[in-house]
Amino acid sequence: MSMFSIFSVSGSAISAQSQRLNVVASNLANADAVSGESAKAYKGRQVVFETVPMGSDGSVGVRIQAITENQVQGPKEHSPGHPAADEQGYITHSNVSPVEEMVNMISASRSYQNNVEVMNTAKTLLLKTLQIGQ
Repeated sequence: MSMFSIFSVSGSAISAQSQRLNVVASNLANADAVSGESAKAYKGRQVVFETVPMGSDGSVGVRIQAITENQVQGPKEHSPGHPAADEQGYITHSNVSPVEEMVNMISASRSYQNNVEVMNTAKTLLLKTLQIGQ
């Protein structure tokens, strides 16, 4: 593995964490969403990562395998006056936990920052190596 592969690995990780942050933002934006039918209620999404081992084409790093939906049903509330209520007067809240999403966001943000730091360190090392030859 060459020194330049570090940029490929960190770059793919930064891209994956960026997508994770977008999914978390979408979940947080829909945390208070309600629906009359359980099937139409917003379901939180999670990013599933997969490692890309070094292959013959030289690619290596992280990629997104899938974005899955949490299939747990959100809490129901009896609210017959709500415009989105079903025939029995129930509304279904989304199954997104804002606290869990904030933890997810902090984790993704830290991973993003760590990978930026890895790239900066690798750049500094390469520049120092070039200076040795002068």
